[in-house]
Amino acid sequence: MRYLMNKDDQKSKWDKAVRERRGFNKAAVALAAKHARILWAMLAKGSEYRPTLA
Repeated sequence: MRYLMNKDDQKSKWDKAVRERRGFNKAAVALAAKHARILWAMLAKGSEYRPTLA
């Protein structure tokens, strides 16, 4: 999460917003849950990671 603080992409902005609303610890759990959902979808579909370019 420290790495995301200095970035300006979509996930970093999302993380910053969650951190401001809920605090650091809850944001860390939310980010871990987000990554778990992404990994599960990749394994279930047999696909590679495709980051969004928004």
